[in-house]
Parts: sequence; C-alpha cells; structure tokens
Amino acid sequence: MKKNSNSTPVYSTETGRIRPGNAGSKPSSEQTDGIVRLRREVKGRGGGTVIVISGASPAGADLKELAGALKKKCGCGGTVKDGIIEIQGDHRDILMLELKARGYKVKLAGG
Repeated sequence: MKKNSNSTPVYSTETGRIRPGNAGSKPSSEQTDGIVRLRREVKGRGGGTVIVISGASPAGADLKELAGALKKKCGCGGTVKDGIIEIQGDHRDILMLELKARGYKVKLAGG
C-alpha cells in the first residue's frame, strides 16, 4: 500500500482527559437539601406518564417500603431505581398529600 503524502494522523478522543479518583462517575441522585421532589416524565416512556420521586430517603429497605405504600395508595405500579422511586400514572396530587402526611417536605418539580 502506497503512503499518501497528504494524510494526517488521527487521534482518538475516546478516553479524554483522565482525572484521578471518582471524577468520572455519575453525580449522586440523592437530594441533600431534605426536600422530596415530584417530577412528571413522559419522554422516552412510550407515551406513558411516570412520576419520579427523588430525595425521599437514602436507605434502600426504607425506600422500597415507602414505594410499596405509595403504590398501594395510588393503586398503580412502580419501581425503585438508583435511589429514585418511579410511580406509573399521573398521581402527583395524591403522592404529594401522602408524603406530606408522612412528614416529608414536598416540592413539585418540572411540568
């Protein structure tokens, strides 16, 4: 193969600048200000509405218990992923009242 004199070297930017420690990891999904945020999400969910609850509780077992109680209160499904509770359907008002009754400071976030 003949070497072309007009060719330039190609450098890869796959690794980027390497920083020591855990600088490349994702930021924590927990809220540190003590406020539970309820956010409505529709994008990327096939047209279905999901209420995302963040900042509720850092403990895993307590979070699953809280998610189960909220799902029963709304009569719908949901899950716990990475410290965030997802409740299927648009039940923000019911969830806000239930969380306030449990002593959480609640804020409606997003649309």
